[in-house]
Amino acid sequence: MAASRIAIQPPRQLPRPSLLILAALLTTYLVWGSTYLATAVVLESYPPFMLTALRLLVSVLILLATLRARRTPRPDGRSMANALFTGALMFAGAGMVALAQDLGVASGLASLAVGAVPLWATLISFGFGHRPGAVEGLGLALGIVGVGILNIGSAMQGQALGAIVVLAGALLWAFGSVLSHRLRLPGGFSGVMFQMTGGLLALAAISLASGESLPSEPSLLATVGLLYLAVVGTLLAFSAYMFLVRRVRTALATSYAYVNPVIAVILGAALLAEPLTGSGILATVIIVSGVGLVMLGKGR
Repeated sequence: MAASRIAIQPPRQLPRPSLLILAALLTTYLVWGSTYLATAVVLESYPPFMLTALRLLVSVLILLATLRARRTPRPDGRSMANALFTGALMFAGAGMVALAQDLGVASGLASLAVGAVPLWATLISFGFGHRPGAVEGLGLALGIVGVGILNIGSAMQGQALGAIVVLAGALLWAFGSVLSHRLRLPGGFSGVMFQMTGGLLALAAISLASGESLPSEPSLLATVGLLYLAVVGTLLAFSAYMFLVRRVRTALATSYAYVNPVIAVILGAALLAEPLTGSGILATVIIVSGVGLVMLGKGR
């Protein structure tokens, strides 16, 4: 009697870590590159700190419902406190960038300040004992040069106060990112939810202290833009960013800051008929090259 053959299904293959890292990088590059345009639209109806707080409120409610449906256990007190603290730092920085735009800071200056996040993060990491390699350092320098070329011809019409605010916001985001890499945080969506909750509490307090209020008749376009910023720009992109922060060097996790100005320029040309200059094309090549060097020099 012939032995019966049993068909054995091969185990289901999970995405390779390198593919997950690439997907997370593309998400932070493309989505956060579009948020400059969306923020400008939403600021026509909503004040800056309240805008950022509402973004987080929608995302926190979605995450909380997801975690409860999965019956995810509550993390320990230390990791929860770390998440609340780092989230407060990072999203307070995001609120300050929105405030700078509301004060009239030109988009070029805002993207230049945010583009310096990898530099601030590397300098802060240097204080914690991290020594970037030669290739990583070259990529950082090249990226900063590219962002500078991209913005050198733009009209820097922002007030001095706005310039200080946007730089302080970028520094806060970088500091929170470095601490997120070093401190123990809750795993998965739980960590993301508590970081967003920390940011929500900080921004709500700042909004209340500054006397902001909800608009009586916000435009439909501004409200749609707010929902986009909440679900896609905050929940999806920030989850991808925290995935990167925990698995790759800070320089690579923050490399989105090199690419975001390029995306902003492309969207401006496509949707606002802004001209593409020779310096803009040159900056694009330099920025992409810098990101490639940072990826090449990153640690496993």
